[in-house]
Amino acid sequence: MLRLTELKLPLDHPVDAIKAAILERLDLLSDELIDYAVVRRAHDARRKAAILMVYSVDVTVRDEAAVLARHASDPKLQPAPDTAYRFVGRAPEGMTDRPVVIGAGPCGLFAGLILAQMGFRPIILDRGKAVRERTKDTWAFWRRGVLDPESNVQFGEGGAGTFSDGKLYSQIKDPRHLGRKVLNEFVLAGAPPEILTEAHPHIGTFRLVGMVEHMRAGIEALGGEYRFESKVEQLDIETDADGARRVRGVELADGSRIAADWVVLAIGHSARDTFQMIYDQGVHIEPKPFSIGFRIEHPQSLIDKARFGTCAGHPDLGAADYSLSHHASNGRSVYSFCMCPGGTVVAAASEPGRVVTNGMSQYSRNERNANAGLVVEITPADYPDHPLAGVALQRQWEAAAYIAGGETYAAPAQRVGDFLAGRPSTALGAVIPSYRPGVHPTDLASCLPEFAIAAIREALPVFGRKIPGYDHPDAVLTGVETRTSSPIRIRRDAAFESINTLGLYPAGEGAGYAGGILSAAIDGIKVAEAVAQALLAPPPRLDA
Repeated sequence: MLRLTELKLPLDHPVDAIKAAILERLDLLSDELIDYAVVRRAHDARRKAAILMVYSVDVTVRDEAAVLARHASDPKLQPAPDTAYRFVGRAPEGMTDRPVVIGAGPCGLFAGLILAQMGFRPIILDRGKAVRERTKDTWAFWRRGVLDPESNVQFGEGGAGTFSDGKLYSQIKDPRHLGRKVLNEFVLAGAPPEILTEAHPHIGTFRLVGMVEHMRAGIEALGGEYRFESKVEQLDIETDADGARRVRGVELADGSRIAADWVVLAIGHSARDTFQMIYDQGVHIEPKPFSIGFRIEHPQSLIDKARFGTCAGHPDLGAADYSLSHHASNGRSVYSFCMCPGGTVVAAASEPGRVVTNGMSQYSRNERNANAGLVVEITPADYPDHPLAGVALQRQWEAAAYIAGGETYAAPAQRVGDFLAGRPSTALGAVIPSYRPGVHPTDLASCLPEFAIAAIREALPVFGRKIPGYDHPDAVLTGVETRTSSPIRIRRDAAFESINTLGLYPAGEGAGYAGGILSAAIDGIKVAEAVAQALLAPPPRLDA
């Protein structure tokens, strides 16, 4: 099988145009092409008057060698890659050792799934609730301002990605095509098959709920075990006479203990009390960069028109997205983050007395507004005193947003025109904010560091030249966006094990090794494989 890339056709092409284009591109007669399958579909909207659909296709021909020889100079025709997933091993019959996975977000879900599929019967712990109960608690917060610190956008089955756009693409390198394994499992769990071919696939919250439940049932059928509302309070760490440390189990908030020599730490980017706990227990942690800013909302129709011109609204294009960046004169990078076409801004706090925003879309992406994080990168040089100082910085600005919003979990908001002019907003304009439990017009300058405010003020007119109307006076900024990624990294070695605690496997976004659903799931697979290899060939015990 051969893979042919960059096959370009007009937006409104007939179905049989793909086959005709393959025959022309490869100089084939019709009977020389046995079969073809689309493996990727994207669009090229750089010329709004002539938008193109761009395909990658796997083709089966009668004489592959001849076709490859005839097109030897064409880098866009190559043997199709092998994307089949292969397990690194299988648990031997009667094996009693069971790995523990802490966290049931995308990383913990796929770590648990792969371990279960290999026969290791993982125990999956989550401090929050099962996804449907968690969804009820989250909606109660959005509608009535009732926050459950253990069941919200951040905590519970499915992780933070459950209440997001459900984006399933990433810029990480994936030479083993593990992302394909993730997408295949999602389709088996009920995701639309289109995610296997779309260049920027997404699912949306409502579909994710059912998929997560389906995958949990599959893990349990393979011998895995879920325990919800099971917060890990301590790691049971044994230290030998030479100072070598090894995990021997976990202790839960209810006082129970689970013995385990292999523990996957997939806790997500907001488990701040767990960060503190493992730091206090001597697990190596270091600060890492992250970003802070606001959510910005525009009418989706404005973004569609700016990106697609007269083709806006075409069913093959869907709701338009964007990606923007600007290097400000004060040295700070400003960029759009987690853009949600046709979505809503959601309340994402997990601690009392703080306001946090995030973005969410359903699969249809048909809400009135587009939203995106508009964020400024900060580095450990901005919080140099302690490995957990980034957490303190996040809390500082989340508390400031809570106060600016009126201390009711309403979010502080400001018209872009007022923000650029440096004056408080006293009312909102044509763009109706989507954030619930509501917004409070004010001055956002008190909600971020001065350098971030200055950088965003500089970037907005620049972005307005790239997307006409982006800096429209009635566009709305809502604060604050602080959970862009983990503020720490839990260092691990080449075998995915903590650099100073044997048997502990830091994983996913919370450990600083992923950013988004797909990359977190891929990291979960890699860590599960490392755990399986350790279980199949366990290192000498410290007491041996």
